[in-house]
Amino acid sequence: MDSLAHYLLNVVLECGDSRSDWQLFCVEFQTPTGPMIALCSILLLLGYLLTIVQLIWGVKQLHPFAPKANTPSVFFSIIIPFRDEAGRLPGLLESFKNLDYPHELFELIFVDDFSTDESVKLLYQWRTANGTIQTTLLENIRLSHSPKKDAISRAIPIVQQQWIVTTDADCIVPTTWLSTLDSYLQTHDANMVVGAVNYSCSDSFLDQFQVLDMLSLQGATQGSFGIGLGFMCNGANLAYTKTHFQELQGFAGNDSLASGDDVFLLQKSMRFNPSKVHYLLSASHVVLTKTEQSWKQLLIQRTRWASKTGHYNSVFGKDLAVWVLAGNLSWIVLGSLTIAAHTLVYWFAAATVLKFGVDICLIRLAQKHSPISRLKYVFLGSLLYPFYCVFVALHAWPGNYTWKGRRLS
Repeated sequence: MDSLAHYLLNVVLECGDSRSDWQLFCVEFQTPTGPMIALCSILLLLGYLLTIVQLIWGVKQLHPFAPKANTPSVFFSIIIPFRDEAGRLPGLLESFKNLDYPHELFELIFVDDFSTDESVKLLYQWRTANGTIQTTLLENIRLSHSPKKDAISRAIPIVQQQWIVTTDADCIVPTTWLSTLDSYLQTHDANMVVGAVNYSCSDSFLDQFQVLDMLSLQGATQGSFGIGLGFMCNGANLAYTKTHFQELQGFAGNDSLASGDDVFLLQKSMRFNPSKVHYLLSASHVVLTKTEQSWKQLLIQRTRWASKTGHYNSVFGKDLAVWVLAGNLSWIVLGSLTIAAHTLVYWFAAATVLKFGVDICLIRLAQKHSPISRLKYVFLGSLLYPFYCVFVALHAWPGNYTWKGRRLS
C-alpha cells in the first residue's frame, strides 16, 4: 500500500525530488495514514476542480436571450403560496403593480398556508385598491407532508389558461418579468422555463456571503443546463404549462417530502421530455428575494434546501453534490494536514489558488447575467465557504429541520 501511495503521489506531484519530499513528509507525520489522507484529499480536489470546470464550460454554452418588442399574447397565472409574510408582501405586490405587461393578460392566485399575522387582511385591502389586476385568495388544504406543494396543487384547478408561473411572497419581480417570458415563449417551444433568482441586499458581510452562495448555485444551475443535464431550479422563478403539470401527475411520488416543489418537478420533466425544458438566461427576468437576517436563519434555510439532495432522481445532481462536499472537505483536511506537515504548504497553496480560481470564475459567469453589479468580501467569503458547506451538509443529513414554526422533514 505504501509503494502504491508513493507511486501515485509521484504521478500527481510530478516533481523531480518527490522521493525525498515523500520521505520527509512521512517523517513529519510519524504515521503511514497521514500521507494517504493527504493524497486522497489532493485527488478528490482534482475531481472537484474538473467538475466545476465542466460547469463553467456548460454556462458558456448557454445563449443569453434578448427580448424582442413583440405584442404580448401569453396569459400567465401567477401562483404565490405564503405563510406569515405581512412584512414582505407589500414589496411583491408593488412589483406586480409595476409590471410592464397588460393587466388583462395575467392573474394572481395567492394561497394562504394558515397565516397567523396580517397577511390576509393586507391582501384583501390591496385587491380592493387594485381592481384592474385579477387577484384570487385561497386557503390551503393540507393533503400531504408538504405545505407548499399542497398550496400549488390547490391553485392549479382554477388556473384560467395554460401558463403557470410560481414565485414566493418575499420576492420582488422586475418590471420586465412577464414581458421577457412572453417574448421567449413566442420564439421557443417549451413546456417548462427555469429563471434565475438572486438577492437584493446590503453591503454587510452576511448579505454579501449569501449573494456569493446564490451565484454559485445559479452557476451550477446554468452549467448543468448548458451540458443538457439540468437538475436544479428555484420555485421563486419557474414557469410551466398546466397540461405539462398534469402529464407529470404533479408532485406525486415526492409529496412525502416537505421541500422540493421546484427541483423534483423539474427532474420529472427532464425525464419526460428534456428538449422542452429551457433555461431563460436574461438579466431582465431575474427575480430578487430577501436575504436571511442571521447566520442561524441562513443555515436553517440552506439545511432545508440540502435535505432533499438525497432524494434527487438526477444522477448528475447527486454526483455534483458529492463532489462539492468532497472538494470543500478535502480542502479543509489538506489545510489541517499542512499545519502538521510543512512539506505540504506548496501543495495546499496551489490547491487553494486553483479551487478559489475556478469557484470565482463560475460565480463571475453567473453574475454576468444578473442585476448584481459588484461583489464584496469575495476572498473572505471563499475562505469561509468550505466550512459553511460541510456544516450544512452534515446538518442536513438527518433530513429534519424547523421552518415557519413547523418541524419538517
